Amino acid sequence: MTLLEGERIEDLQCNGLKIIQNKDYYTFTSDSVILANFIKLKANDLCAEIGTGCGVISILLSAKNKFKKIHAFELQMEMSSLAKKNIQLNNLEDKVEIINEDIKNFNKIFQKNSFDCVFSNPPYMLSNVENENSVRNIARHDKNLKMEDLCKTASQMLKEGGRFYLVYVASRCCELIYNLTKNSLEVKRMFFTQNGRGDVKLIVLEAVKGGRHGVKVLPELVTNDKDGLYLQTLHTKYF
Repeated sequence: MTLLEGERIEDLQCNGLKIIQNKDYYTFTSDSVILANFIKLKANDLCAEIGTGCGVISILLSAKNKFKKIHAFELQMEMSSLAKKNIQLNNLEDKVEIINEDIKNFNKIFQKNSFDCVFSNPPYMLSNVENENSVRNIARHDKNLKMEDLCKTASQMLKEGGRFYLVYVASRCCELIYNLTKNSLEVKRMFFTQNGRGDVKLIVLEAVKGGRHGVKVLPELVTNDKDGLYLQTLHTKYF
């Protein structure tokens, strides 16, 4: 496969899977690995990913789960093209489809209430940067996908009883749970991540459309040691 300037191939250290990343774009972080480890799919699940980036979560899920198909939405043309290359690199064309489209327009392609599972590692930083149009900043900041739109769209996509998996910045967890509940997405499992220095960074959760009240709060996941180095549990710990 021909690589463009700035692109490199990395080993995902999982069933021989590989990933192309571009240093000039947004490259995936531990957030994606944590979420991929948390998601549980069923053999007949029709799935959608909101904001696939380079496609890493859907690719990791292909090694760990059986499912019917993943339709992975990506707003940015640059990242969508990169994700398509990664799907081809790993011979996953029959299992994962990359769709270059704003997720808020999903109903131009699919009917509402079509999916068994939706998952996302969305842009969750508030839009307050000057250069919001760069590929990197669009992937990080919520200008093009506000939290309320994310939760509303996920609910519209899901069947009754469907599951929504999400990783988000912990400092916005109250706002997040409010928006999920407002859109009939009841949080059923959740945990926080901690960076090894006592700072809580992320909330990771599973919500069910039309689910009953009651949430299981799982143990906090420590992602780094006291020196800031990533721990191996990031790659091996499942819930």
